[in-house]
Amino acid sequence: MATGRTHRPATRSRGIPEATVARLPLYLRALTALSERSVPTVSSEELAAAAGVNSAKLRKDFSYLGSYGTRGVGYDVEYLVYQISRELGLTQDWPVVIVGIGNLGAALANYGGFASRGFRVAALIDADPAMAGKPVAGIPVQHTDDLEKIISDNGVHIGVIATPAGAAQQVSERLIAAGVTSILNFAPTVLSVPDGVDVRKVDLSIELQILAFHEQRKAGEEAAAVAGAAGDVVTPPPLRAAAAASRKGPDGDVPAVMPA
Repeated sequence: MATGRTHRPATRSRGIPEATVARLPLYLRALTALSERSVPTVSSEELAAAAGVNSAKLRKDFSYLGSYGTRGVGYDVEYLVYQISRELGLTQDWPVVIVGIGNLGAALANYGGFASRGFRVAALIDADPAMAGKPVAGIPVQHTDDLEKIISDNGVHIGVIATPAGAAQQVSERLIAAGVTSILNFAPTVLSVPDGVDVRKVDLSIELQILAFHEQRKAGEEAAAVAGAAGDVVTPPPLRAAAAASRKGPDGDVPAVMPA
């Protein structure tokens, strides 16, 4: 399809910044939604808004791929889907193993987005002998005793860890020794891995704590706004606590006004 764009093939030798790589899946998700609605072209402003970035950053990111939109027309949606999929390595099938089939692992196994995005769940692995042979998402669970053979037989290079924190490091070491070079870690712990192994950590509790911080800040700003409208002076709770602590002595509270 002729679109009037200038195109330079993307090459690894040019180097793409990690920040750009992290945004490519966001663009792909937005583009896939447009493709499913049979939208032929999209402007940088529209695509940036759908992906949650600014349009200048999007155009800079796409320049690393050698992709430039046509003035007055925008970007060809199907072409960009292919181009970004190719850059992310999603034009081939990636077998994945999930280790730890508790509630989270089972939920991941049932996630339908893997197959549509170029990933195939090749095996489910768990240390509980009672789980062996039980089907989850139509795949029989296998015991960790067979982990190395499973990795080898399926040519797996990507592993997902959904075990308790105490087991995650040992599982990662076994995965790496068996040939896995990329790990998605859902266990609430930091993994120690050798050079050449990529780890992406997903910690839901940390994300919730960050949201709690923002909620607390918004509540403080709202309280300050209300007090300001009423003409009151509001001391934030952390400052009130610090002020109270400064008035503490070894024998208890220090009076606000000391006697002469």
